[in-house]
This record gives sequence, structure tokens and C-alpha cells, in this order.
Amino acid sequence: MDYPMHIGGTRVTTSQPRPVELPYDGSEVAIVYQASTEHIDAAIAAAVAAAPVMGELTLDERSVILRKAHQKLLERREEMARAVASECGKPIREARLETERAAATLLFSSEEAHRLRGEVVPMDASPAGKGRWAMTIREPLGVIAAITPFNFPLNLAMHKIGPAIAAGNAVVHKPASTTPLSGILMAEIFADCGLPPGALNVITGSGGVVGDRLVFDPRVAMVTFTGSVEVGLRIRNLAGMKRVTLELGSNSAVIIEADADLEEAAQRTVAGGFAHSGQVCISVQRVYVQKSVREAFVERCVDLARKLTIGHPLEAGTEISSLITVGEAERVESWIGEAVGAGAKLVTGGTRRRATIEPAILTDVPPHVSLNCKEAFGPVIGINGYETLDEAIGLVNASEYGLQAGIYTRDIGKAFHAARRVHVGGFLINEVPQYRVDQMPYGGVKLSGTGREGPKYAVEEMTEPKLVCWKVS
Repeated sequence: MDYPMHIGGTRVTTSQPRPVELPYDGSEVAIVYQASTEHIDAAIAAAVAAAPVMGELTLDERSVILRKAHQKLLERREEMARAVASECGKPIREARLETERAAATLLFSSEEAHRLRGEVVPMDASPAGKGRWAMTIREPLGVIAAITPFNFPLNLAMHKIGPAIAAGNAVVHKPASTTPLSGILMAEIFADCGLPPGALNVITGSGGVVGDRLVFDPRVAMVTFTGSVEVGLRIRNLAGMKRVTLELGSNSAVIIEADADLEEAAQRTVAGGFAHSGQVCISVQRVYVQKSVREAFVERCVDLARKLTIGHPLEAGTEISSLITVGEAERVESWIGEAVGAGAKLVTGGTRRRATIEPAILTDVPPHVSLNCKEAFGPVIGINGYETLDEAIGLVNASEYGLQAGIYTRDIGKAFHAARRVHVGGFLINEVPQYRVDQMPYGGVKLSGTGREGPKYAVEEMTEPKLVCWKVS
């Protein structure tokens, strides 16, 4: 099946078709098209032309479009879930959940369109302000480039596109090269919901060609990107005065205190570490367990991990499928080997078949190996012991990343002691860091990025406050 690009309200094909493959077995699922520089320029020009139209839409008109898209996505949820599962290899049960979440993200965005407001500025708080009134209004930036990753190709795209529309901007969306299908389908849905032509353009191709051109083009006012640290830093360095929001991943950690509910903590750790084969920015990767309960906790996690069903992503019972490419699976396999070679113990899993890695749990992972200090983005959990809570906090903070982290404890004093001292964008108490609901502020510190997503917070990033002041007398 062909999936043309969407430029200026028109479906566009090129002379360079490219297959989209199911990561699990490499079978072809669709054909997309490589954009040339002319197509990229046309998409930006279409967005530039649509931006004033979007800015003139009332808040309610933007909200109505987003609510319609929410409803149409729900009506086509099974088609969309199968597209997500096919393009990124996500188990169909998780793809269905992603579709539901994407619809909710659009609904939250529609509500934020109604809440877009400024504030009254108390000018007479200054002696020089006597006889003057002022207020702020929030104006759209214009054209926003949305560059999205493969792991949540639908919902993370809606976290950029939904707020951009709510704020009155036009968008050029560049989905990941491996997962363009759901983004293209959403462009069709938005067109059916009355979004003005050119307000959402979807172009497919390599990041080096499409992404760089979007970042460099002076007509683009903002770049919002989710992906690797390397690409994010490149965008930041090249963007100049453009506004930039970056979500760059993590090697998220959770602390398990001796007084924790070990059964719940183990269940959530396994779910949070192995969902979508660990290809989640906030996937549980590092686990620090108080030494008196570490052995019992490891036993629980191993038992749960061995019960996970590995299989084809479109089979109903599958819980673990493949990584996005064979190359990524080989990298994770090599990182496991590096850790074991440095003294870590592979307790369970780690076997690779093509792009699929059996869920792996390691203990005694040295601090310097890749599985501890880099982002694994695979189904691997490292469990280490600690003596004191402050020691565990120091181990969590030793990372260059700082997206989310968590703690399990029944002691509220310990919980908030850790919450104050762990340096991350989001801290979870009695929950794993993989937890996210779509209306909450989401983003990190250090190498995890800059800015926040979540419709309310993204709308603020995607608008500019303007002061309007008038002299009364």
C-alpha cells in the first residue's frame, strides 16, 4: 500500500519510493516516498502560507478541529493501531494503548485551545505606571518543525502537532524514517476534520536531508524534536535564534527501599523495563535495591521476566517483540556482553534472534559500562545493591541524563528526601519512572533535553507573549 506525503493539502509521491518493513521479520508493509529538497521547500512554503490562516482561527475553531480529530482517530483506532504495530514492531496490545493515548492527547490539546490566555499587568505598581493599563496576549510563533521518533510514532507526534494547532501554528512534520505510516494517516484525518490546507504537512525521508533543512530554514520559527542526544545537540547548535524543545532520552533509575512493597515494585519494574522491548525514553534501566532485600527482589523480577510471551507483534498474546532494527538488537547484545565481561552477572535472558532480544536482567553492573552510563533502549535491566538511601541517590544522580526517576518506600520522609535531591525533570513516588500520563509536564534536565511537553506546557512553548499597554489619561 502506498503512503504519499502531504504537502499543502495535496498527496505527493516522488520518483524515489522506499519500503517500510516490519522490524520483527523484515517483511514489507507499505511504500513511502523520499522527499527531495524541492519537496521540503514546498512543505515549508505551504506552512508559511497557512500560518496566517491558522492565526486567524478563533480558539473555538481550533478546538473543534482537534475534537473532531480526537473522535475520528477513535473511529479508526484499530487501523491506526495496526499501522503503529507494523511500522515499529510494537505488540498490538501496546499499539492499541498508544492509539488511545494519542486520541487523549488531541482532546487535551483541544481543551488547551480554549484556555489560551494572557494576564493583566498591574502597571500602577510602579509610580511611572500611573494612568496606564496593560495586558499580555499569546500569539502563535508561525511555522513549527516537528521531528518525531520511531518508538511512539503516533502519540509523540500528537504531542507536537496537537498543541501547535491549539496555539494557532502551522506544522511541518518529519516522522522517523522507519515509522512514517501513522503520521501520514493522521494528516488525512486532520484534513477530513477541516484543518486548513498547508497547516499540517508530512514529509518523509532521511533525517540528514529533511531535518537539517528544516532546522536551517529561516521561515521555521521553532523546532520540536524527540530523539538521540547527538542529533538533539546538533539541532541546538544549528538552530540559532529559533526556539527549540528537545526530549533526548535517559537511562532512568528507580530506588527500592527495604520497606517497599516488593511484589508491586517488581511487577512495575518488569513492566517499565520491558514494555516495547525497552524502547521507551523513560524505560526502567537502572535499579538500585537496598541490599537486605536485593536477592528477594531479583528473584521476583526474574520470575516475571521469564513469563513474558515473545512473538509476532500482531499476535494478540505477544508481550515482547523486536527492536526497531537488527543493528539495534546487535548493539544491545554487545552491551550485555561488555557488562558481563566487566563482571556483571546475566541472571536471565539476553539471547538474540534477528531483531528480538529476550528480556535480560543483570546484577552487579559496573558503573563504567554502557548498560549503566548510556541509554540502552532495549529490554535490559541492571539491578545493583546499596546500603544507605543517600548512597542510592548519589548513584541515580551520577548519570549524565535526568528525565525521570522513582522510588518505592512506605516512608514519606524518605520519599520526599529523595524527591528533593534527585536531579531529574520528573520524580515518581511508589511508581517506576516509565509512568506517564499525557497531560502532565514531561521533559528533562542535563542531557535529557530542554523544554516541556504535555499540551498545556507545549502550548506555552509554541506561543509568544505580547504586551499591550495603553494610556488611559
